[in-house]
Amino acid sequence: MKTFLISYDLLNKSMFDYSKLIEYIKSYGTWAKPLESFWLIKTTKDATTIRDEIQSKTSSNDKIVVMDVTNINWATSSVSKEVIDWMQKNV
Repeated sequence: MKTFLISYDLLNKSMFDYSKLIEYIKSYGTWAKPLESFWLIKTTKDATTIRDEIQSKTSSNDKIVVMDVTNINWATSSVSKEVIDWMQKNV
């Protein structure tokens, strides 16, 4: 399994229901949310598939980035212990 970073800018927050996006990301089961629009997930899918599935749950104007971050060097500041523990185990 790989670890992917998902980040987005939701441009139509007041006009679009994004609950399906959050449900989709959480459906991976192994996820962390260190920042407001920044998620980490574990999956066997590839970045293109994840991006396409996210696009189906967002507005056409929303910006999306999906990156494979498996085994990268990282550091945090003011992030919860729970997220740091998750990152130590999964990234």
